[in-house]
Amino acid sequence: MKLRLLALVLVVVTGLAAAVYALNHLDERPPQASLLAPTPALIARGAYLARAGNCIGCHTARGGAAYAGGRAIPTPFGSVFASNLTPDAATGLGSWNADEFWAALHNGRGKGGRLLTPAFPYTNYAQVTRADADALFAYLQSLPAVPQANTPHELRFPYNTQAALAVWRALYFRPAEFKPEPKRSAAWNRGAYLTQGLGHCNACHAPRNSLGAIPGPNDFSGAMLAGSGWYAPSLHDPAEAGVMDWRPQAVQQWLKTGSNAHASALGPMSEVVLGSTQHLGSADLAAMTEYLQALPRRTAVTPDAGRPELRLREQGRALYTEHCASCHGDNGEGAGGGAYPPLAGNRVVTMGNPANLLAIIQRGGFAPATAGNPRPFGMPPFAGVLSDTELAALASHLRNAWGNQAADVRPVDVVQLKAQRID
Repeated sequence: MKLRLLALVLVVVTGLAAAVYALNHLDERPPQASLLAPTPALIARGAYLARAGNCIGCHTARGGAAYAGGRAIPTPFGSVFASNLTPDAATGLGSWNADEFWAALHNGRGKGGRLLTPAFPYTNYAQVTRADADALFAYLQSLPAVPQANTPHELRFPYNTQAALAVWRALYFRPAEFKPEPKRSAAWNRGAYLTQGLGHCNACHAPRNSLGAIPGPNDFSGAMLAGSGWYAPSLHDPAEAGVMDWRPQAVQQWLKTGSNAHASALGPMSEVVLGSTQHLGSADLAAMTEYLQALPRRTAVTPDAGRPELRLREQGRALYTEHCASCHGDNGEGAGGGAYPPLAGNRVVTMGNPANLLAIIQRGGFAPATAGNPRPFGMPPFAGVLSDTELAALASHLRNAWGNQAADVRPVDVVQLKAQRID
């Protein structure tokens, strides 16, 4: 009886998925090839937009040809491999036209109408204008063709099916171009367009539900990055990554160079500055700054501090004296005019989620080498020097010394964060 009931449920679910899949294809017409003249000006505009979207960051494997794809993007449902964007006819975009490219960005559909996985952030790219999409396509078509076959995704069933994608789209996706808010300034609207659209900032900085959907284009409440062990902090909370209290010039300096008197871009954000924001013009940097500084303030949810681990803190104090004080100062005051940042009052140290602090201690801290800061100071990794208990002890000391007040880190927290890493 149970087997019959299970079979009936499977039939109903499969039928429902098939119906949703069919609904996702209603009124679908094959794109008609547009006549797009790839002028030098259009290609240059596309190159700028490709940097604004940091397309090279995902679509280039480590050590591989630029834009030829192959980089693994970890998700909770398995790994997605970025595709080849070069104009190779067999393996890249060489056989595509501008309308098909627009359909990929705006509708999340590949050539022939195939539904794309939302790991390709078309939920953000849907906001990109047709003119900008055409410029991007012209630039990608101007690249050297690289014959490199796309690596099949490694997603678990049923997430690897078109039916599952159709259900997901029916629940969470509606194509919609960016619409300026008339009550906001032109600069704010430009900043919103870049941040929500090509910049796809909330692809990292927004929490996701059990099916990988984000709350909306204006949510930057913070989230763990799948498979990395890094936390993308909240842009709404000045105690995490909010920049509401910074001077506008400081925000622009950070986006342009990866460093200012307040902070340095480390971990995944270092890649964003290196491949994207350092290349933006001053007007776009000012626009993004105005938008980010106008985000609503919301305090991030922090876990209960629990019972203080005084023995861990004491052990961490000795470890700090041995390994850290020579650079960061006996009292966490920093040194070298910002080369060695202060740890007292440092929000990476004190934010509720200790993932980034632990990642920096374990893997080192390396800001991007940008045109405006070509030789940034780096911090060596201590993963081979400190045990899990010692990492927890040092982090607990840092989070509760010199006026800092944050929950202690326990050895099990270190182990759990290490287990999340795929690399």
